Amino acid sequence: MITNQVLLLLMLSILWPSAALPFTPGNIGNLFGMQESDGRVLQRSKRGWMWNQFFLLEEYTGNDHQYVGKLHSSMDKGEGNVKYVLTGDGAGTLFLIDEKSGDIHATKRLDREEKAMYTLYAKVLDKNTNAELESDTEFNIKIHDINDNEPKFAKDIYFASVPEMSEVGTSVATITATDADDQTYGNSAKLVYSILQGQPYFSVDSENGTIKTALPGMDREVKENYQVVIQAKDMAGQMGGLSGTTTVSIRLSDVNDSPPRFANHSFRVTAVESTEIGGAIGRIKADDPDVDRNAEMEYSIVGGHDIFNIITDQTTQEGVIIIKKGLDYESKRDYEFRVEVRNTYLDARFIHGLQFKDYATVKVTVEDVDEPPVFTRNPYVIEVHEDTAAGSFVGVVSARDPDADNKPVKYSIDRHTDLERLFNIDSVNGTITTLKALDREMSKWHNISVVATEINNPRQTTRVPVFIKVLDVNDNAPEFAMSYDTFVCENVKAGQLIQTISAVDTDEPLLGHKFVFSISATNPNFTIVDREDNTANILTRRGGFSRREMSMYFLPVVISDNDYPIQSSTSTLIIRVCACDSRGNMQSCNPEVLPFSDGLTTGALVAILLCVIILLMIVVLFAALRRQRKKEPLIISKEDVRDNVVSYNDEGGGEEDTQAFDIGTLRNPEVMDANKLRRDIIPEMLFPFRRTSPIKDNTDVRDFINGRLQENDSDPTAPPYDSLATYAYEGSGSLAESLSSLESAATEGDHDYDYLSNWGPQFKKLAEMYIGKSPDRET
Repeated sequence: MITNQVLLLLMLSILWPSAALPFTPGNIGNLFGMQESDGRVLQRSKRGWMWNQFFLLEEYTGNDHQYVGKLHSSMDKGEGNVKYVLTGDGAGTLFLIDEKSGDIHATKRLDREEKAMYTLYAKVLDKNTNAELESDTEFNIKIHDINDNEPKFAKDIYFASVPEMSEVGTSVATITATDADDQTYGNSAKLVYSILQGQPYFSVDSENGTIKTALPGMDREVKENYQVVIQAKDMAGQMGGLSGTTTVSIRLSDVNDSPPRFANHSFRVTAVESTEIGGAIGRIKADDPDVDRNAEMEYSIVGGHDIFNIITDQTTQEGVIIIKKGLDYESKRDYEFRVEVRNTYLDARFIHGLQFKDYATVKVTVEDVDEPPVFTRNPYVIEVHEDTAAGSFVGVVSARDPDADNKPVKYSIDRHTDLERLFNIDSVNGTITTLKALDREMSKWHNISVVATEINNPRQTTRVPVFIKVLDVNDNAPEFAMSYDTFVCENVKAGQLIQTISAVDTDEPLLGHKFVFSISATNPNFTIVDREDNTANILTRRGGFSRREMSMYFLPVVISDNDYPIQSSTSTLIIRVCACDSRGNMQSCNPEVLPFSDGLTTGALVAILLCVIILLMIVVLFAALRRQRKKEPLIISKEDVRDNVVSYNDEGGGEEDTQAFDIGTLRNPEVMDANKLRRDIIPEMLFPFRRTSPIKDNTDVRDFINGRLQENDSDPTAPPYDSLATYAYEGSGSLAESLSSLESAATEGDHDYDYLSNWGPQFKKLAEMYIGKSPDRET
């Protein structure tokens, strides 16, 4: 028993130096709390627990539970009355204790990388009473590490850059790996870095993983990208250690180590003379193998130039040649200048011995084009007086063809700018004249566009604005500036101010307006005082105005200006007479109604006149209505005998039927309303017999209508729209024969109309008409 204890102590002294104790049986007994074989406790101390840590290797591969250690208390006499209880991290699951012997076992394989130490609590209880014999004592189970994790990099691929032409040993990047094994125990987590790919360009520091350049003069223009493979190995790089790798993509960044160069040192550019100022006529380009900022270039013309300039296109790094001044083929056709190109940004490390600029010669040839006419001025400003009559001279515009041929030019006015057609221009000499009289008060300026066109090439046109200013002429008289509401109090005193007036004039004299106000000197009621500031005061000449005598006064005021010719006008100021209080405040301006004995007022006379007019209109209207209601006689004279065709729904029994109907119905259809059946007498026949027409479908009437329709359709004088035509057609015949007298005997004397007197009172009028005409009665 003691020998085993000594061996265990030796193991603890090796693994845990701080736990080493003197090799005495007493110490060993106190450390482990064990008993001798005879039951004696070796040097018992106050506390039964003398340990605080156990050790256990990770990744145990055995089939049985892994033994951790044994707990023993000095309270355990070996009689079986003591029970050991374990609590804390993993107690009951990862760690089990034999409650009788105190042996502790691990039930699962443990991984230090998941949890490196477990804290548990040991307790000793009385098995029978569960009384606590020893208080809780904390102890740890520490998991010892083994090399079971390889180094790992955070990324599969890293990206880094270093300037080209860097010196040897220039740091590129630091790439480190991590090992999950214990850093404090052994060499399991001690890493060593090495480079597997990327020599001889780069190297790596074995301890910290810093990648550095290993070759001088690496040029980006030769090779830009490199792939470097870095390895990290644990166990300090010894055989059997685990390793991990990663890739580092290294790019050489650009520096300005290459100057710009022209591929050709001579350029030829062609430009047409019509190129506008600021327009581009050509591009030239130098080459620079550098990139980004280091390849930016700046072009310039050596010594400058009056006609041309060159600017840099920042996108394409080309030199753009532009026009500073207009080209003229007739004046000069060829130009030559020298262009310089240089880098915008320079690197002081590389400017020694190199010239970071280059030169090229540019030759420009000007081509001739047919140019439009050119006006001598642009724009034109012309002044004309407003009293200029139609056809008067306004001004002259002039243009010429700038080409060598000097082709003739014609002039015209753009009528879109002269909608009122106030001006005209001579197409040959450009003289502008007026078509209408101008009025400055209507428009002070007239802006027109004159177009000059080549006669031989109408497509060549030029427009020029012509601003025509209409100068003022004193042709308008001044007038009141506003409409004045002026009144005078009945109790006003002489010399009192009642109104201040002012004037306006649409003319604009050079020296400004100066108005003079005056009234008739013989005016007994009012006077005027000119204030010499284009205003005047109206004063009363007397006092004691009366509304009964005059309710309103009309005061003519003459207003004159001081321009030439002098213009004047007379404006009438209406002054009402009003009742005022003692302070001059108006109270009423209505004229008082005078008694009838003193005469009628104007308002009363107007009212009476209106009443008379209304009565006359009523009388005329009543007479007109009576005249419309007056009935005309059926027959005006004996010779005016006309047939009246009336539609009715009754058939008579012939000329002998004197009781069938009243012939007056034929004359006046309104009488039919009076011949309605009486409701108090039952008629003898409810449905009277009506004779049917022997001719079916009325073919004769249809033929008659169709014939008239064809006549109208073929009539060239007929109106080109639908019209209604009415025909008095009775048909071809009837069983009762015709009742009309149109086809009767030649003379009325062939008939005897005496029988009409026997037909009753309904035919009395008819009997008088025909019997009175009988020749026997006339004789």
